[in-house]
Amino acid sequence: MMTIGDLSRKTGVKIPTIRYYEEMGLVAAAERSEGNQRRYGGGERDRLAFIKHARELGFTIESIRELLDLSASPERPCEQADRIAAEQLRAVRDKLAKLKRLEQELKRIAGHCHGDQIKDCYVIQALANHELCEREH
Repeated sequence: MMTIGDLSRKTGVKIPTIRYYEEMGLVAAAERSEGNQRRYGGGERDRLAFIKHARELGFTIESIRELLDLSASPERPCEQADRIAAEQLRAVRDKLAKLKRLEQELKRIAGHCHGDQIKDCYVIQALANHELCEREH
């Protein structure tokens, strides 16, 4: 059995985050020692590692909850897991496209500034007036 500190060190998940996942029902409430310390086993460590990896990939808490539920039934078809992953991929691609637009606009704004003083600074002017942007971002 591990304390919450041990679990945090072994998984790289911060203690407040572990408590949050317990509150959200993603990790079962820990057993308690006689001194009322949380105690975790290897199953909780593995589950927390799953959650951490899913969060690193950008999955929402609700998606992770669904994936955890699916993982508890290994004989089920994986259509739902594939759908959840495909939805996350679409969301990531949408974010990448938006970031690309932001990059282009920032590059344009930064390259457009030739003033020596703030009163002539295109960066400041563009941030103050959205109409100076080339496109929506």
